[in-house]
Amino acid sequence: MNSYNLDERVTNLAFYILDNQTTIRATAKEFNLPKSTVHHDLSYKLKYIDYALYLKVKKLLEENFKIKHIHGGESTKHKYELLKKETKPNEQLEYLSQ
Repeated sequence: MNSYNLDERVTNLAFYILDNQTTIRATAKEFNLPKSTVHHDLSYKLKYIDYALYLKVKKLLEENFKIKHIHGGESTKHKYELLKKETKPNEQLEYLSQ
């Protein structure tokens, strides 16, 4: 268990995500926590600890949510571009048909 209390962890997560403009996933990785814990802390617990901070974090999370489909599409496009460069044409058809 962490040596500091829950309120400190939640506020540290909130300040980190705001200062660095990161995502929940990146914040979770930085703090070595599951992303579900970070999401729960920032979306539910922060509201009762510091409401003004919660509103700022909520705004950032909503912005991240709006653009996540774009990042997913870019990642998929990049994946298939790499696959195309690394494989022969016949191997591509075999891979895609699986």
